[in-house]
Amino acid sequence: MDTPPVSSVDQAHERMTTWAKRALVVILVILVLIGVGFLGYAFLPRWWAHRIGGQANGGFTTSILVGLFYGFVFTALPLAMLRFTFNKRRPWKTWAWMFGVGILLALPNLLTLGIVVGSSSAAHAGQRTLDVDAPGFRGASLGGALTALAAFLLWEYLRYSRRRARGQVKRLRAEAKRAKE
Repeated sequence: MDTPPVSSVDQAHERMTTWAKRALVVILVILVLIGVGFLGYAFLPRWWAHRIGGQANGGFTTSILVGLFYGFVFTALPLAMLRFTFNKRRPWKTWAWMFGVGILLALPNLLTLGIVVGSSSAAHAGQRTLDVDAPGFRGASLGGALTALAAFLLWEYLRYSRRRARGQVKRLRAEAKRAKE
């Protein structure tokens, strides 16, 4: 049972078909992402502001507490995820997926940032909604994010200094052992 040899024309046609399918998938993904981007640009700021306004219920103290929670948690989690992701050498696909998860974890802060710095009518409507239904949320969210960043940097410094101290102790013990001999 001999299989007939595959000609180079057949191989070239097969490769061309594979690349055409890949190109079509990439084009479709780009078009879907553009559509989702336009939808998000027009819809998400209003939606997010109403969700936060519903949680804060117009109270200043509640708004600040909700803002601190969202700012801290949804900054600390992505930073920890990215630290875990890029701490070791991993395949690039794993890095890409974990980076995507980190972005998803940061989404509440990114939505708030979109309201704060956005120039669309949806962002302005979100700003007005937050002003009325969640006063103090934007500033508290920033404060929580900065606190999480400071805590993360302090944690990294402590890990670095502990590793350095362990190395120094190991070196000093080796020197002491040589001095005794």
